[in-house]
Amino acid sequence: MEEVTTLSLSEVNEATDTAQARSEVLIGGISTGIIIPGKVLEGSISIDERRYLLFITDDVLFEEMLTLLLLDLSQGILEELTIGGGYTSGHFEALKVSPHSASFRFINDTTWTVKVSASPTFKISFSDPPGVSRPMGLRKYIDINANPAPAKADGSR
Repeated sequence: MEEVTTLSLSEVNEATDTAQARSEVLIGGISTGIIIPGKVLEGSISIDERRYLLFITDDVLFEEMLTLLLLDLSQGILEELTIGGGYTSGHFEALKVSPHSASFRFINDTTWTVKVSASPTFKISFSDPPGVSRPMGLRKYIDINANPAPAKADGSR
């Protein structure tokens, strides 16, 4: 894994009352043809020669959620997960990348750690930390952990 700065987004559709903004992924300013949900590229990591992990927000004040997208240049979006929820707000910061994982802070003092597997693994229901949501399914590439666990609305953990 390695942080990259050659990726950027070009907004295709603005956000509406009922739909998220959509953007196209560019590499070195060149179109990939891959359209993703979201507006602001907070960070990007090269997993290997064809896969990237993107950290995306929508630029919504006081209710910011972070979307993690695993992209394959030939297959498009392989996996999507979201951190946050209604009436929560976070700021993406302190991205640190090591050869096999990446960590960052989002929502108060929680440090999140992600690992991306080379092939899909079996997904166990309800195994993600509180505040993480992803589409239903039996497989996943992205493993995510939080330390300390995100605070609940009442401030408890």
